[in-house]
Amino acid sequence: MPQRSAGLLIYRRTAGVFEFLLVHPGGPFWAKKDEGAWSIPKGLVGENEDELAAARRETEEELGIAVDGDFRPVGSYRQPGGKIVIAWSVEADLDENAVKSNMFSMEWPPRSGVMREFPEVDKAGWFSPSDAEIKILKGQRPILDDFLEQRG
Repeated sequence: MPQRSAGLLIYRRTAGVFEFLLVHPGGPFWAKKDEGAWSIPKGLVGENEDELAAARRETEEELGIAVDGDFRPVGSYRQPGGKIVIAWSVEADLDENAVKSNMFSMEWPPRSGVMREFPEVDKAGWFSPSDAEIKILKGQRPILDDFLEQRG
């Protein structure tokens, strides 16, 4: 069974236009990547864990902010690597500069024996639909498309 990840497509309306909150992954692998590197806040669903509960937990871990509101299912999406991402939308106007992610450890540089800590998310930003299409990971683009189709 493929791994399951759950996340939130957080949106707001500015002058009647949708904007999406996307997060940029932390760590050295992603440091110089921008286009096609951003994501909705998401993470793995624990065994026997409710998917929406996982999406809310992971979002709070990655943003350092609990998100509440009217959660609506957007869909389930198979990523190029086989993982399934389950997404919900929620309207919330968060301060992207207030984001404070949890940390993870990894050996860096590789094979150095040195463990370093990095934020899971190093920044967040609000993007228009057209900019979000460029910034978001290719496998997550259909989340944006489906949301706009459902709301259009």
